[in-house]
Amino acid sequence: MVHRLRPEGLDFAGTAPVRLVFARQIAASPERVFHALAEDVAGWPEWFTAVASARPAGDGAGREIRLKGGTRFTETILAAKPDELYAYRVDTTNAPGMRALVEEWRLAPAGSGGTRVQWTFAADGAAPFRAVLRLARPGLGRSFRGAVTALDRRLAAA
Repeated sequence: MVHRLRPEGLDFAGTAPVRLVFARQIAASPERVFHALAEDVAGWPEWFTAVASARPAGDGAGREIRLKGGTRFTETILAAKPDELYAYRVDTTNAPGMRALVEEWRLAPAGSGGTRVQWTFAADGAAPFRAVLRLARPGLGRSFRGAVTALDRRLAAA
């Protein structure tokens, strides 16, 4: 069953009832990381192992994402500032209990020439969903670290 979520804006990344924030420094430049996030949507499964498929939708204004395990999302891009910020909200999903979800990827040049990548997972939902999400923090952190490490390797090999 598909659920329509609340259409939150970019500010939700700072005000959501549940905010999970993870950061990691990688060697790739902000320009290359931004390209992988915002412009090579179909390439996400190559570096983010939780993603089974990703494709642009709505002439690039949105995305359709399918995770391993069957969860599906349709998303609207909220911000795409080259080399700095990529953010989107989930409009519909088949995941139960979720009411709103915004994900924000902030990029900043690192002193060593690489990029500091910060991912904010901002969500709201029924009390059981919020509780499970808080318990899932360590797993989401591992998933993020593995994804940006794989992305860095992928960009170095390209």
